[in-house]
Amino acid sequence: MSIELRHLRCFLAIADTLSVTRAAERLHLTQPAVSRTLRRLEQELGVRLVDRSTHHLALTPDGAAFRDRAAVAVAAFDRALGFAHHPGWPLRLGHAWSAAGTDTTALLRRWRKEHPGTPLELLRIDDRTAGLARGEVDAALLRGDVHTPGLVTEQLTTEPRVAGLPADDPLAHRAALSLAELADRTIALNTVSGTTTLDLWPASARPSSTITIGNTDDWLAAVTGGRAVGVTTTATAEMHPHPSMAYVPRTDAPPVPVVIAWRDEPGHPHIPDLVALAREVMGVRQVRHVPQHV
Repeated sequence: MSIELRHLRCFLAIADTLSVTRAAERLHLTQPAVSRTLRRLEQELGVRLVDRSTHHLALTPDGAAFRDRAAVAVAAFDRALGFAHHPGWPLRLGHAWSAAGTDTTALLRRWRKEHPGTPLELLRIDDRTAGLARGEVDAALLRGDVHTPGLVTEQLTTEPRVAGLPADDPLAHRAALSLAELADRTIALNTVSGTTTLDLWPASARPSSTITIGNTDDWLAAVTGGRAVGVTTTATAEMHPHPSMAYVPRTDAPPVPVVIAWRDEPGHPHIPDLVALAREVMGVRQVRHVPQHV
């Protein structure tokens, strides 16, 4: 038996839902058919992809590693089929939050002017690599250190960190804040695509209370609603002004690198052009004053 696209789609449905039942519903197949397809894929690969030894299905380490490779293969196939409907072959640029900050408009307009035959599609995907590792985009603007295997990165700039507080917080009117001054607060941590972890604080003085959120919108709601305070970069302050939010510069937190990333394999032919333009637009950035209340 040779591996076919249907085997990959079936596995991805199982990996996304962690349920044979829900995967069968998504694929409009019976549960036995999904189980057989998975079993045949595992036999062909010679590895076990899914752990079915407990009541809750889980991916094995081999399954987790194969998931991203399968997603890239399926995405490439779907894009090839869609080429007839999109002869301009759009270039997809992913981001998890804030894109290129206030340089986003300049980047998009410069691209449209200089490459009119290739649409640049900006896609927000709440994922550590903004969909790049799974083949959902051709390149991505990412913040923080990127260690995902198979990706190439180039640093474009850095962004200072700021504290995010409710506008009526007693600390909101301060000119600057240290990490220690937030240690007794509940900290909102974006564990999906954020750059803030408890490792920012010294081990002996880390906040004891945190809440976990999954995207920038939920982070903003947690802070403006008074549930927590947070740490982000100036791009959030610039791109997400809110009357109930105050952004205060940090005095003792390192800046966050902003990188453009792409896969280390043949891809969209205009990726080098996008990297060059991003370098030109974002690579020289003046220090901007971020108002405390935006």
